[in-house]
Amino acid sequence: MAGKQVRVTPNQGGGWKVKTDGASRAARITDTKQEAVDAARKIAQNQKAELTVQGKDGKIQSKDSFGNDPKPPKDKEH
Repeated sequence: MAGKQVRVTPNQGGGWKVKTDGASRAARITDTKQEAVDAARKIAQNQKAELTVQGKDGKIQSKDSFGNDPKPPKDKEH
């Protein structure tokens, strides 16, 4: 999907941040990863974007698409 991306990544100052690609600032900074994922999921659904969740090591742990993808990948997670 080449549209918008909403990412959950570790925050340098501690905790987790939710950021939409192209934004200059994080949409939200949380103490726990689950809070960040929940907030990011709502944003991604509203913007019909793709949600990407990274671990503390920076590796992608999961992806979920909420857009109108004409050729969606087979979702092995849900």
